[in-house]
Amino acid sequence: MVENNNLKEHSVAEFFKKNRHMLGLFGKLRSLTTIVHEFVANSIDACEEAGVLPEIEVKLVKLGEEHFEVHVIDNGPGIDEKNLSKALGKLLVGTKFHRLIQMRGQQGIGASGCILFSQMTTGKPTKVISGNNCKSVYMELGINVERNEPLISSKKYLDKEFKGLAISSEFKEVDYQDSNQNALEYLKRTAIANPHVTIKFLDPFNKMFVFERSVNVIPPKPLEINPHIKSVDTDTLLTNAKSSDAKTVIGYMKDTYDRVGDRFFEDLQKSLGKDLNLKDMTKKELDWGKSEKIVKAIQKTKTISPKTDALIPISEDSLTLSIKNILKPEIFYVLTRKPTTYKGGFPFVVEVAISYGGNSGRLLKDGSVKSEIMRFANRTPLLFDPGACAITNAVNSINWKRYHIRDFENEPITIIVNLCSVHIPYTSVGKQAVAEEQEIIDEIKLALMTAARQISNYISRKMKHGLKLERKKMFERYSYEIARALEILTGTKQAELLPKIEEIILKKLELEEEQEQKENKEIKEELEENVIDEEKKEETKTGKLKDKKLNEFSEE
Repeated sequence: MVENNNLKEHSVAEFFKKNRHMLGLFGKLRSLTTIVHEFVANSIDACEEAGVLPEIEVKLVKLGEEHFEVHVIDNGPGIDEKNLSKALGKLLVGTKFHRLIQMRGQQGIGASGCILFSQMTTGKPTKVISGNNCKSVYMELGINVERNEPLISSKKYLDKEFKGLAISSEFKEVDYQDSNQNALEYLKRTAIANPHVTIKFLDPFNKMFVFERSVNVIPPKPLEINPHIKSVDTDTLLTNAKSSDAKTVIGYMKDTYDRVGDRFFEDLQKSLGKDLNLKDMTKKELDWGKSEKIVKAIQKTKTISPKTDALIPISEDSLTLSIKNILKPEIFYVLTRKPTTYKGGFPFVVEVAISYGGNSGRLLKDGSVKSEIMRFANRTPLLFDPGACAITNAVNSINWKRYHIRDFENEPITIIVNLCSVHIPYTSVGKQAVAEEQEIIDEIKLALMTAARQISNYISRKMKHGLKLERKKMFERYSYEIARALEILTGTKQAELLPKIEEIILKKLELEEEQEQKENKEIKEELEENVIDEEKKEETKTGKLKDKKLNEFSEE
């Protein structure tokens, strides 16, 4: 038996201090990129909520071996003095965790987790300035780990006007390297998925990178929605109903959940049968057994499909401008699927783009180019854990050879996938990989196959044009040898023979092209039939999932 004096209560801050890897703060390169990500994502969210076109400045200063200072400044609304220390100096405090709304962060531990990491590795507080043009406040801020409370070591008001939030924090056990997972790559991808944002980045080598915004329109504010009734579980129903202001269980459900009305409760009562009368049940009468029966009956009862109008994708027009501005491809195609839902009634929408040529793909140090998969969740780049991510697996499951992309790994191609949802199913608190929900995987595959068909025609034409040029050059090389031999045999000068030989070569190539076009038309029709058959199989597979959903949701 454990003695009472061995029991000790631990705070959330203590837990994450011992388990910082859960925040993505492990590995020197990954930690520094994660820190930049958390501060920048917070800044963009704050600017958008305030209706301000975001302008973010990021600066990395190398102070020593594996020792860096991170500066992030935005032009947003700042955080009011009353909430400043709590927002940044206490874990699990935020505006997002308790709401179903499409935003970059979710848990309320990102920025405060980074401040905790700074404190753990340097022993120093983080310097923060917040202002709204009227007054500015400066704080040096840490976290009382045992109590999970803000620790303010210095505070003063500034005379100068400042609007926004500025954070300056030191970190050890971090590093900046030339990598496709560093802070520069994160900011570049952030600019692609957020074309309304201007980002200035000064790297540790004092080199400035500027990603100017491509559009001057702030995305519409995402709508907050109530959870769908299908997402409720036994404990949530029992606990939240008991603590709600509603007097009855039905009253609690109507206040809390989306898509429930009188007809739903009539059907729910039929599913419950005569043993349990829900109509007049008060929350005091609700117990675990009754709650369990109600939840099981809810899963059997048809409901109206969840709302999907709360989703704000990048938009095809904005993503098009962004790709042109940053990747400058030879050709690209952008596509947004219709919104749908995955299990639990969470709405989501998939956006994809395929960019070929130009600055597409990953440029290696030896000058070669490899294919590149850019993963995003609610416009936020996912740089790490690609193998554990549904997006990567969906991309790799496609037979790219069908689309004239014969060697996917070694093509100058960038695949962009953005998943928008009020609730991203991340695999961990680190928020770097999307869980393998089948509905999400199917939507990504269907979007990419449609986009790939558009790109394949261009790639096919480019390949054929390249082959023709090679053949023409080969014939031209031999034409001089032929002219020289004919001069010896006939006595006619090479200068007179060459134009005639070139005319014969061109005529030969034209005849071959006509024959090739005829054959290619037949091959193309057969290829398109095969590709369409493959896409139909995926549509059928997705359709079966949707039919399964229709057993749960009605389309009223």
